[in-house]
Amino acid sequence: MSGAQGVGGGTPRRTPGSVLSGVAVALGCVLFLGGFVWGAVLYKPYTVPTDSMAPTIAKGARVLAQRVDGGEVRRGDVVVFRDQVWGDLPMVKRVIGVGGDRIECCDKQGRLRVNGKVFEEPYLRSGEQASSTVFSTTVPKDRLFLMGDHRSDSLDSRVHLTDEAGGAVERGAVDARVDATAWPLGSWGTVGRPDAFKALPGGISQPGPLGPILIAIVTGAVLILVGAAYGPLVRRRSGGGARRDQAAKGKVAAGG
Repeated sequence: MSGAQGVGGGTPRRTPGSVLSGVAVALGCVLFLGGFVWGAVLYKPYTVPTDSMAPTIAKGARVLAQRVDGGEVRRGDVVVFRDQVWGDLPMVKRVIGVGGDRIECCDKQGRLRVNGKVFEEPYLRSGEQASSTVFSTTVPKDRLFLMGDHRSDSLDSRVHLTDEAGGAVERGAVDARVDATAWPLGSWGTVGRPDAFKALPGGISQPGPLGPILIAIVTGAVLILVGAAYGPLVRRRSGGGARRDQAAKGKVAAGG
């Protein structure tokens, strides 16, 4: 009687393939959803409304910025910050100097000096000087000196040099650090840390976990698709085999 139930529509026998299919789908869901949750906790999207960070980040581009404490920020980082003196709106600029740094501009080749060391800035537009404004300033403790990459079209710390803090922004004003551009699709890519700042105390920051997050999401999606496709493929193959058997039986009966 139990055998009849198995053949006549009872609970189907689970094959190793169906078990692996279920495991793949379950694991895929964990990776896919977990990756999105992980990313949502650590990252926040921002839109850059101006051309001040070109060519690194174009006007209107959507960026992914890791939520960080201002104390984690290093020279060369591109940060999202909000400061009342600057208009109390989210802004995106690059960290050029930290507390205690002496920043001077410019030498005969139009380059910045940070603590007496000349810096090549590969993220600037070709042929563009570090600044058309000549200045020299020391960054106050626990503050950041910020500049846009499009120096001729950026309202940054240079505009606020006459302020009490000499144009520098408190570390606590930083909300996040930009790791990548996400939109438009053609501009997708990570925002690197320039090597020029490595030799200074504190070095440069390490990229956030955006790479592992994307790998988890993509791997999860692939596992879900592969696992979900197993059942239909098996049924299609079984159906094709059954039709061939029926056709062969029909030929035998006709020949007999």
